[in-house]
Amino acid sequence: MTLDYYRIFYYVAKYKSFSKAARMLDNNQPNITRCMNILESELDCKLLNRSHKGITLTPEGNTLYSHVSIAMKQLEDAENAIIKSKSLSGGTICIGVSEIALRIFLLKKLEKFTELFPDVKIKLTNHSTNQAVNALKASLVDFAVVTTPVNLTGDMKSESLCSFHDILIAGPKYSQPDNKIIHLEELQDYPFISLAEGTGTHDHYTKFFYDNNLHFNLDMEASTTDQVLAMVQANLGLGFYPEELASEYIMRGEIFPVNLYESAPDRDIVLIRESRHTESIAAKKLINFLKHTTD
Repeated sequence: MTLDYYRIFYYVAKYKSFSKAARMLDNNQPNITRCMNILESELDCKLLNRSHKGITLTPEGNTLYSHVSIAMKQLEDAENAIIKSKSLSGGTICIGVSEIALRIFLLKKLEKFTELFPDVKIKLTNHSTNQAVNALKASLVDFAVVTTPVNLTGDMKSESLCSFHDILIAGPKYSQPDNKIIHLEELQDYPFISLAEGTGTHDHYTKFFYDNNLHFNLDMEASTTDQVLAMVQANLGLGFYPEELASEYIMRGEIFPVNLYESAPDRDIVLIRESRHTESIAAKKLINFLKHTTD
């Protein structure tokens, strides 16, 4: 049975008129009547009582209308949701984001995007880089914005959005003279603070130390980058922290930069997409905004 017959029945039952239903459907009355006759024949029951006073529903017609009207409402809601999504007057975008990527890059972009499209809902899930990649793989997010290094799986691809630089910071207990340049090897006996093993940050600095023929001895693990800062402020050790985020604390004299002879390699904030995942119109619009809008 074609669904068109139920759609026609809905309008006939709603307006109690073949002619009004025909006008609403941009059809003609004989065709509407023919379709209703076919529907009644297929269901083997009478749905409509016809008389010179108009149309009324039989008990079977009322039962059918109660179900068809719900389906029509859902279809209309779905159609309106798509229209809103196309005009960006609705829709939800889910983003998996790492802490540093959020603070250095994404927050500023989202502020501008939501000013332009206030009706689009943004849902952020705060992950480590690896967790965000796994969330994307499981289709729990539309895309991910994270920091390198990152191990991609399957049909994922990455695009660089911007670069940032980490500096080594210390609290008053472990601060060095401003003009002193210190080699990484000289700090081997100092306590180091970092994110846990298995995170992109830990992997990055493990490789940095290895490239300088040293071992990255982690004395304290932090769950977030902000915890690294707090632990450094509390004189628990040295830690690497994004220069952009550290500057205000350095100006206030709460932490101190350690002038390393060996400069840590810059890292990237990258956009990760899954090619097998169909992105919504709103998600594609935001992706384009992130890639091409300058501050």
